[in-house]
Amino acid sequence: MSAATQRFANIAARRAAGERSGITSVCSAHPLVIEATLRRGAARRADVLIEATCNQVNHEGGYTGMTPPDFRRFVEARAQKVGFSVDRLILGGDHLGPNPWKHMAAATAMNKAGAMIDAFASAGFTKMHLDTSMACADDPAVLADETIAARAAELAAIAEAAVERAGGGKLVYIIGTEVPVPGGALEALDHLHVTAPDDALRTVEIHHRAFSRAGLEAAFARAIGVVVQPGVEFGNTEIVPYAPAKATELVAVLDRMPQFVFEAHSTDYQPAEALNALVRDGFAILKVGPWLTFALREALYGLSHIADVLAPDPSRESLPAAMERIMLASPDNWQKYHPGTPEEQRVQRHFSFSDRIRYYWPTPEAQRATQKLLDVLGEKDIPRPLISQYLGQLDAEVAEGQVKPLAHDLLIGSVTRVLDIYADATGQ
Repeated sequence: MSAATQRFANIAARRAAGERSGITSVCSAHPLVIEATLRRGAARRADVLIEATCNQVNHEGGYTGMTPPDFRRFVEARAQKVGFSVDRLILGGDHLGPNPWKHMAAATAMNKAGAMIDAFASAGFTKMHLDTSMACADDPAVLADETIAARAAELAAIAEAAVERAGGGKLVYIIGTEVPVPGGALEALDHLHVTAPDDALRTVEIHHRAFSRAGLEAAFARAIGVVVQPGVEFGNTEIVPYAPAKATELVAVLDRMPQFVFEAHSTDYQPAEALNALVRDGFAILKVGPWLTFALREALYGLSHIADVLAPDPSRESLPAAMERIMLASPDNWQKYHPGTPEEQRVQRHFSFSDRIRYYWPTPEAQRATQKLLDVLGEKDIPRPLISQYLGQLDAEVAEGQVKPLAHDLLIGSVTRVLDIYADATGQ
């Protein structure tokens, strides 16, 4: 187990000792988000946890086209570029289970999930979130808890064997799931419920039994986190902030399972005080993804407006116009998430908190459109008044010399602003 993974594995013990113990889990495959994350880690000499979801990256390529070894090389290449030591890097796999193949029969889907987790473990990923909660084509609509736990143990056995075969470091496991499944909320948020304390305890108990039956006691001893719903979520236009009073009973059960902290998903867009309260209450692993690419999209669109001012060209397609064309041509990644009239859908495609546009940045057309924008702006200083007008959130940082008035630096700075909020909350 690497030193960074060992520090991560001790997160519950550090919290029990009274230390403010938390870590940001960056769930993104966008090169600029990864670069910003690693630059910040290098500057602060902090451990960095980067995770790939089962839909983004898997043994078949995922929507990014990357396998786990590809993703590791992708991250490590950027680490070398910015001077970040890979000794401080923790790579994780998120929602590892049959979700990408749940339209298939369970046996087939689980075989594919097994091949996927084998690929993650063999490639040196050390944080594994086991999520087998979704029903497959021939399953009942709602899986029994025992079935979920047995399938998780099945995947853990494959991961442990892969590490043994590859001679890699010991794995750390996260168990449990949360609603919604990976990809984002489809329903209204007015019925959001905090996980019941007994359900959290039962998740641990049932997974422990399943691991024991599979001869995986040593692996379960390295399970350090339980995914629960602390009462936070976001949708297209809504943000549900953390309300500590509603989670008091859930937080109290951590005293009865000292091996664990809670992992909180969908913490994007939470106010700084809410993130601080989450870490204080034991939600020590804070997942963030869409907020980072949302901040990046804000900066890209701001730069597109700036380019129109500095280098007006009526024949040049703006970045928002290019992204609109790309998303309309391939609606699968936004259509079912954005209800309403055509006009409402148009606004949501670009500006929704759910940030479905993030699925389009990896496409060749979007990459070309982005590069054309950056080529227009080049390496020239952008005047402060234009930064104030179109990138106002970064004006103070530019004025203080923390961010250079260059296109690339402004993009990195926009993502870093969000990472700084999480760093303050987690104590990194």
